[in-house]
Amino acid sequence: MALPFLHSTPEAMAVAKQGQKPDKKLVFMYIPNGIVRRCFFPGEQEGTLPGFVGGFNADKTKNQKRKQNEPGIYPLELTSTMQPLKDHTKDVTLITGLDRTFKNGQDVHAQGASCYLTSLSPVQAAEQGIRHPNGRSLDQVIGDKVGDKTALNTLEIGCNGFRAPKEPIEFDNISWYGPGEIAPSIRDPRKLYDRLFSKDSFRAHVADVSDLVLADARSLSGKLSGEDRETMDEFMTMVRDVEVRMAKLEKLMANADVKVPKTEILPRGEYIRLQADLMLLAFQMGITNIATFMIGPERWDATLMYEGVFDKPVQHHNMTHNQKGNGYLGVQKIDIFHMQQYAYLLKRMKEIKESDGSTMLDNSLVTYGAALGDGATHQFYDLPMIVAGRGQGQIKQGRFIQQKSGTLNSNLWLTLAKLMGLEMDSFADSHGVISDLWT
Repeated sequence: MALPFLHSTPEAMAVAKQGQKPDKKLVFMYIPNGIVRRCFFPGEQEGTLPGFVGGFNADKTKNQKRKQNEPGIYPLELTSTMQPLKDHTKDVTLITGLDRTFKNGQDVHAQGASCYLTSLSPVQAAEQGIRHPNGRSLDQVIGDKVGDKTALNTLEIGCNGFRAPKEPIEFDNISWYGPGEIAPSIRDPRKLYDRLFSKDSFRAHVADVSDLVLADARSLSGKLSGEDRETMDEFMTMVRDVEVRMAKLEKLMANADVKVPKTEILPRGEYIRLQADLMLLAFQMGITNIATFMIGPERWDATLMYEGVFDKPVQHHNMTHNQKGNGYLGVQKIDIFHMQQYAYLLKRMKEIKESDGSTMLDNSLVTYGAALGDGATHQFYDLPMIVAGRGQGQIKQGRFIQQKSGTLNSNLWLTLAKLMGLEMDSFADSHGVISDLWT
């Protein structure tokens, strides 16, 4: 297992002498089933509740009266759903006005997930002679260019604990190597841990990977500075903590009532945060710099345990279609729960120091968004989007950017690609960059 960056090693001294910056990191965090938009977007809290638009397609949403953005940059004021970000207001920017190109031809939820990072609908793909799902997703395109520094070009992570499929695979993945070639997300924390830290050849001989590393760390500690010893202690504590948490969840599932599907009672928050910490360990050790992170699968109608929110498991997707009266408040509780997990990730990234003394978040770009603007209407416009991190000083944070309504989300993807150092003029159906993001 690789170790975090230590200043007093010969390799670190050579890096410092050359004035090299830490590698940039990029995370795409995806939330399923849209959001309660009136609680997410500024100025809409007292807006009219949307009516349900169901069915296989979403063409009916085209006829709805849309709120038109007044383009500009405004102070960031947290809405009720965004309150978990109160300690990170200087680290995030809210962007509104983004649309996902949509044409009828595939279920809106499946298209939402599978097209999220490709920005090409199934019909558009057919028109261009591209077999759906439509080419290489943005994370893979960026990984092609910057992944030569790491063991893995990209890392795909999911937080869907169900083992038995409830939906086709495109509902549960956002990363694609190419047409019909899915980059499957790793949903089992144990499998993700083994992918990052061990191989079968020695896993059978080592109870915990950290046992092996601790032995090396003890022999190394006498050669390290005080600051590096502290870094090592923090790193090993995090690895041990991950192992303890993993064992706890595995025991919980093993002891579950056989009448209840084991994965139904898996606490969502513990599970998501464990997956997030495994991703951060991969960043720290230089295993990868690019990750997709699905906080949950699209639709599925799976009952999930949102601990601290509801007394028993609930179905998120089903709830999004029952928002009349005060029904939307229950859905908003899940929106807030998801936002809390995003806030946790940002907090952890601010705590992790990099080689030059900056934080991991200083050197990262972390997006948070959905492919549906509102779960009740299946709308593919006004997508929720937050961008965190400074990208090594390239982004000015703490703002609310209203784009002109109808701006394609592929413009944001092109912007992020350029911020990651790629020289490209377009991505999918983009027609420019979001210049307001740049400092």
